[in-house]
Amino acid sequence: QVRLVESGGGLVQAGGSLRLSCTAIGSMFAFNFIDWYRQAPGKQREFVATITSSGITNYADVVKGRFTVSGANGDKTVYLQMTSLKPDDTARYYCVRDDKDRGPGTQVTVSS
Repeated sequence: QVRLVESGGGLVQAGGSLRLSCTAIGSMFAFNFIDWYRQAPGKQREFVATITSSGITNYADVVKGRFTVSGANGDKTVYLQMTSLKPDDTARYYCVRDDKDRGPGTQVTVSS
């Protein structure tokens, strides 16, 4: 089991940017794939982006062109760069390693 911790969330105005980090604590960050999800109060979990160990990325249509996921297998951290943020992006964002290990998440709030 790998312990993951997300950071980088905060309050930002619409149109702004944030970079989220997903960091492995106390171990090497080996993965086959890392998914980013988000969940807003009263809503279901929503897939945001994924990156594989070979660097292949995929994005939800609602964030495509605005969000970029990066990181390499074996690095300590995977990043989610978010630009042109919208109020609808407000949610708690968390990373999941290989559908197994999940961090507690970091809150992103976008004001209009």
